[in-house]
Amino acid sequence: MEAGARVISHPYNLGYGVALQTGYKYALGRGCEALAQMDGDGQHDPAYVHVLLDTIGKGTVDLAIGSRFLDSEESDPGRLPYRASLMRRCGMTLFGTIASLLIKQRVTDPTSGYQAMNRRVLEWVSSDRFPWDYPDADVIIMLHRAGFRIQEVPVQMYENADKNSMHSGWKPVYYVFKMFLSILVTLMRK
Repeated sequence: MEAGARVISHPYNLGYGVALQTGYKYALGRGCEALAQMDGDGQHDPAYVHVLLDTIGKGTVDLAIGSRFLDSEESDPGRLPYRASLMRRCGMTLFGTIASLLIKQRVTDPTSGYQAMNRRVLEWVSSDRFPWDYPDADVIIMLHRAGFRIQEVPVQMYENADKNSMHSGWKPVYYVFKMFLSILVTLMRK
């Protein structure tokens, strides 16, 4: 691309989790020591990439999760701040509460796709243990159980202009069912 980005494509849509893992494996194969990820829907402010990577760079955290629900200092006055629908907010609160109870630390944004990870986490998410469908609260729980240190970091996010996202139609019903099932399976594993 014009800005120097490397675009990796699949022959057809394999889903969100597979797309993420393809990027993880690509970065791991190129010797990356840390990785920052953001969803491609325009809601994540790239100005916070350094905040996430700096958190990892301190060496006290393995995974930094950008939380839209912690107070961030900056905001773009030209963009609408992030506002979740009532149903989405209920789901985020439900899975945030479950994750918080299971990892014994507060999780405010279990569905955030704005994250940074060190090489150890990058190796883990590149393995067969990574869920291929909707990796969210279940991955936070899996990583915690695997001994990784996780911290949420305040970031600014904006309203998604694409109303035909993976959270539209009947997809949220499937997501809730899948996430409960995935968390249950995670808890049954050693």
